[in-house]
Amino acid sequence: MTMQTYLADAAGTADTAGTADATTPGPTDGLWHLRAAGVSLVLEVARSALPQILHWGADLGDLPADELDALRAAAVPPVASGTPDAPVPLTILPEQSAGWLGTPGVTGHRDGADFSTRFVVEQVRLVHDVERDGAPVAHRMTVDARDSEADLALRIEIEMLPGGLVRARGRLRNTGAAVFTVGSLDLALPLPREADEILDFTGRHLRERSPQRHDFVAGTHLRESRRARSHDGTLLMTAGRRGFGYRSGEVWGVHVAWSGNTRTFAEQGMPTGERLLGAGELLLAGEVRLSTGQAYESPWVYASYGDGLDELSHRFHTYLRSRPQHPGTPRKALVNVWEAVYFDHDLDRLTALADAAAAAGVERYVLDDGWFRGRRDDTAGLGDWTVDDDVWPEGLHPLADHVTGLGMELGLWFEPEMVNPDSDLARAHPEWILQTGNRMPPEARHQQVLDLAHTGAWEHVYGQIDAILAEYPIGFVKWDHNRDLVDAGHTATGGAGVHAQTHAAYRLLDALRAAHPHVEFESCAGGGGRADLGILERTERIWTSDCIDALERQTIEAGTGLLVPPEMLGSHIGSPTSHTTGRRHELSFRGATAFFGHLGIEWDLTAASEAERSEVARWVAAYRQHRDLLHHGRSVRTDDPDPALRVHGVVREGAGEAIFAVVQLTTGVWAPPGRVRLPGLDPDTTYDVRPLAPGDVVEPGHGEALPPWWSDGVRLSGRTLAGAGVQLPHQFPERSVLLHVTAV
Repeated sequence: MTMQTYLADAAGTADTAGTADATTPGPTDGLWHLRAAGVSLVLEVARSALPQILHWGADLGDLPADELDALRAAAVPPVASGTPDAPVPLTILPEQSAGWLGTPGVTGHRDGADFSTRFVVEQVRLVHDVERDGAPVAHRMTVDARDSEADLALRIEIEMLPGGLVRARGRLRNTGAAVFTVGSLDLALPLPREADEILDFTGRHLRERSPQRHDFVAGTHLRESRRARSHDGTLLMTAGRRGFGYRSGEVWGVHVAWSGNTRTFAEQGMPTGERLLGAGELLLAGEVRLSTGQAYESPWVYASYGDGLDELSHRFHTYLRSRPQHPGTPRKALVNVWEAVYFDHDLDRLTALADAAAAAGVERYVLDDGWFRGRRDDTAGLGDWTVDDDVWPEGLHPLADHVTGLGMELGLWFEPEMVNPDSDLARAHPEWILQTGNRMPPEARHQQVLDLAHTGAWEHVYGQIDAILAEYPIGFVKWDHNRDLVDAGHTATGGAGVHAQTHAAYRLLDALRAAHPHVEFESCAGGGGRADLGILERTERIWTSDCIDALERQTIEAGTGLLVPPEMLGSHIGSPTSHTTGRRHELSFRGATAFFGHLGIEWDLTAASEAERSEVARWVAAYRQHRDLLHHGRSVRTDDPDPALRVHGVVREGAGEAIFAVVQLTTGVWAPPGRVRLPGLDPDTTYDVRPLAPGDVVEPGHGEALPPWWSDGVRLSGRTLAGAGVQLPHQFPERSVLLHVTAV
């Protein structure tokens, strides 16, 4: 029997092959072709099996119904020796009952029983051109299924966004009388045989997003984060054709939009060799137990395809920019006082720093850790969010008045999810600390985790932060999270508490944002430990890393920027000698590195020379002049053959203008270096290329090595710039120059 076929394009039109409108409940058997922005997603839904993805990748065009039927037939493998007598489908939620013996989509049990599911599809719905939380959705498929033996109901949502990004999530509901304990709910997306290399990221505090590549081999490459932070975790798990880079090579990637524990994996089953990317929340033992009628909803798993990492990345950026809460105002240049003063909160010193920042053109002043009661170092005070009367006898009003009087916005640091044992809060309510049994977890940075799943703890934190935001003219909050969730038990139940803690933190942010809609929030977790799309639904910025070393930041920001667009990446000009690495960098290199993110300064400008303060002002002025391009354009990176060079930039929508950075990481193989290509421009447009001040300075001693075009610029087509490139100046290591490219 020929299956019913559904076709849908990005405009939302649907050819239902003579059936009812596809926005109404459809048959449980069907083929569905969803398309947007150069991506096709072909799904088969049968009553006896959950959705199976027959193709996820390059757009297949406007396929007629008979060709989709033929594609389905052409995708069925023969039966191999030693396997079940019928082909085993790889569904979006793989089931062992169908013969799948790789990682199952659902695990759990009901007092040891109902450990294996077999869902039967009851209803399929497909709608087009709708919204989710104010953001556009090109296509939304909802599949409802039921396992009557295990007494479970399942809803799977699959969405294709206008930029070609795909996302999916599952909702498992207990329809039985006894409790069902959920072990996992992981969604899986198939990969073609061409995806034979894996790229993901690892790292640590102060060195996030370090790339690692290896072959796709049999078995499971599993990345689990049990910290509720992701310094060492991977924001993206990608797989592609061996040698894929930024500009070419098919690549597929997945991301879990969740700020708690996560698992992401690449798997190749044997003997049939199916490859897939899977992801979901990592649930601790017994963390989700469903009583009758209760449901567990997984986080969204986002999936992106591209011809090169730039295209894969652009789909994430396009989605984030489509949301109504995405920052729409210019990203204010800021100063953060942390590495300037640390805990030395002296009003005269802080006002002098504000004067220096305002003179440099800074628009936002952020008072970091140390302003609240008992907080003279990092051993005490967390949890007591009232202004320290000993340091601030008049409250923060004198500083707030001075900062706002200079025309700057005031920002303030909090760490709401943490508590020092040496605090009034911890002494009054030790039961509000995440702990297992009668033992406290090991301390980290002299602190424990405040269990926000306790109503009293949540209300305490909300009340104190709400009061501060109401009393002072605060427009920005830096929200920190400086320790892992170790041995994280909820004292009210004795069970694991990370899942509930993550939801409680979300509720806290949501409530504060609703009460103070003018305040912007930054996600910081010891730097870049919490940069996922779950937290980014509630924050306008992430603090990319506690390491401000400009050389380290080149790698950290490249990896994080695959997911997060430049306007949401906090990037600061640090002091001449890095506080975390001891390296010394010229201001030109520090400025050029911070220029491409949401620029800030984290340096005691009162100790800087007049020449340094003048140069900082030039960098801030250039940032303010060009941030509309930097924060709305398309990020591009090159695959330069010289590992000593890194070339990246931003191209304005419409390709009328671009800014590129040419970064000399270390000494090059060639001296002088060769030509570098500038991608992403319109091939038929002629461009004027010239150095961009203040990133136009080449160190003395290399002036004779400047290319002839450097002083007056050069005019070339976009095709020539992408295919042949321009000759570079000879730079010292750990230096950078900027190129401004404008359409003639």
